[in-house]
Amino acid sequence: MFLFGIIFYKSDGKAVRFLSGYDMKTEEERRKYYEEKRMCRAYGKIMIFMSLPFIVGTVIDIFFNGTGYLIAWVMWVFLFILLIIDRYKRKS
Repeated sequence: MFLFGIIFYKSDGKAVRFLSGYDMKTEEERRKYYEEKRMCRAYGKIMIFMSLPFIVGTVIDIFFNGTGYLIAWVMWVFLFILLIIDRYKRKS
């Protein structure tokens, strides 16, 4: 997920075709409403940010077996809830 985030972030808008639902928009809608480079950077940042708990969890798990795994999932669920709240606020 971390590597996909980096690829999206550095793609200069070329990775936009991998975003769900974007390819179903007409060319006119895409030009009118969406800035592809900015969208790829935003999604890349989100993917990188959402993968950080697992990177930290892996490091913790090296020293305390099983603890890092639990911490990573708790942190990820918290970040996921924050992401859902943010998207809900943007649509309202």
